[in-house]
Amino acid sequence: MDVASILQGISIWALPVLLAIVLHEVAHGWVADKLGDSTARWMGRLTLNPIKHIDPIGTILIPLLLVVSGAGFVFGYAKPVPINFRKLNNPKRDMVWVALAGPLTNLALAFISVGLLSITIHLPSALNWFAEPLAAMLQASIIINVVLFVVNLVPLPPLDGGRVAVGLLPNPLAYQLERIEPYGFFILIGLLMLGIFQSVLGPIIYGITKALMTLVG
Repeated sequence: MDVASILQGISIWALPVLLAIVLHEVAHGWVADKLGDSTARWMGRLTLNPIKHIDPIGTILIPLLLVVSGAGFVFGYAKPVPINFRKLNNPKRDMVWVALAGPLTNLALAFISVGLLSITIHLPSALNWFAEPLAAMLQASIIINVVLFVVNLVPLPPLDGGRVAVGLLPNPLAYQLERIEPYGFFILIGLLMLGIFQSVLGPIIYGITKALMTLVG
């Protein structure tokens, strides 16, 4: 991939990735705040200021490497919003809602991007200078938000799906699943390196993305 293609890829993906991962984390903190835990609010994390949420590796390095490698999709993450689950009104139940807030926000962003893309592709040809790059960014937004939605629902701590599972499972099983959390990231890396993650989630991500694209018309 030449320099021009890399710069074009960055210009297309940068804003959608940033919005997707920042709003994902803010949603966790906002729902937690509404359910009794004000930790994120007191630490200044209920803000759309990206500087508060940027993780050098997850927000910059990983997405950049994926763009440069021409992977065809981009994944990333922000600094997790601090949440004290013990402060929630009903910790076990409310943990589920706090965890779901992030992925559901990404799903909502994917649908919003579909709506905006439907409008953009029908703009007059005189506005192609504006419509074409915007359409590319909206397509990127659909992809990144679908990826974040699907990946984060995997029932593996510390992913959001793992927290949902902990909140729904009976206490003995929930405790056993919680014990995996310190190793969850390494398990995730292993599944990625073996290609298991991609072979299982790839068709799901492709299917949802294709279905959303058909809504564009």
